[in-house]
Amino acid sequence: MKRIFLIAVLALITSMTIMASDQKPKRMGMPRPNRPFELKMPEALKPGDKIAIISPASTPGDQNPEKAAATLRAWGFEPIIGRNVLNKCHFYAGTIRERCSDLLWALNDPDIKAIVCTRGGYGSAMLLDPMTHEDFRLHPKWIVGYSDITALHSAMVCSGVMSLHANMGGALGERGPEDNINLMLRDVLMGKLPTYTVPAHPLNKMGSARGIVLGGNMAVFTNIGGSREWDFLDRDNVRGRDIILFFEDVSESMPRVNSMLQQLRLKGVLSHVKGIIVGRFTEYEPRDGYNDMYEMLSETLNQYDIPVCYDFPASHDESWNYPMIEGCPAQLDVTPEGVTLRFDGKLVKKDDKKR
Repeated sequence: MKRIFLIAVLALITSMTIMASDQKPKRMGMPRPNRPFELKMPEALKPGDKIAIISPASTPGDQNPEKAAATLRAWGFEPIIGRNVLNKCHFYAGTIRERCSDLLWALNDPDIKAIVCTRGGYGSAMLLDPMTHEDFRLHPKWIVGYSDITALHSAMVCSGVMSLHANMGGALGERGPEDNINLMLRDVLMGKLPTYTVPAHPLNKMGSARGIVLGGNMAVFTNIGGSREWDFLDRDNVRGRDIILFFEDVSESMPRVNSMLQQLRLKGVLSHVKGIIVGRFTEYEPRDGYNDMYEMLSETLNQYDIPVCYDFPASHDESWNYPMIEGCPAQLDVTPEGVTLRFDGKLVKKDDKKR
């Protein structure tokens, strides 16, 4: 009798386990792919091409999408505004399902040649679980944005496609089609690889480096660090690649930024990169004897035997935010006269370096 009771209990537990597993949300992603050594650059846009405007993170101001569309239209493109672009749900521009729907629509439509995000804020990383690498690489196209959109840039690079850290809907609309930095974005979209020359900074460490450019908002890419599927600074992703790392942030305290920097150091990122570009940090208070964020960062960064530059035009200040091509090979030169970053798309493989 006891044996029959024990068998019945075990059967009940087994059936309950099966039922519970069936109720868990199923992961829609794909197994981690082998990382391609060379990332694919999306095709250059031409007049008449369609550009989607979506909100994968927070809700923009009511006029943001229409104003951004006007700038894109002035450049000769055909903007198409996503269905859920002005939705609101807590901190976000709609539910995960709504935001994912717009992102998948824009990615999977072959007639859409680029995606411009309206703003950053919060929530882009929440969209990655339902996504697959194939979604990002089936029809390679630029995703344009910065701040929280860094999570999507990371996903693009992990899927083998370059992405575009640049001003987005708000700046396109407010600054207009003739703004110099907006025109830099237009030129990159149309296939022109940029070269930037900026003034020297007293804390710069001289030197030259080649590598693919990766980075963006420091808080965002450190927060997704450890995601082996979507972290573009994961050890498996950067293995065999030379990296030029750039980062910036807004409204982060100096201790918090230092904590993120040490996280990168302990993760092994800093010992792997060939050059570092420190963008502009905004909306913080100097403290504890440091004059500014750069002085604090230089105590760690300038110990490495690589070129480092400070206050580069990558930031939340939209007047100081040059387009940066994530995953694109580039040459960084830091000299006493200034800093030059040249995106040339020329991949230098390990075998070539030995010749």
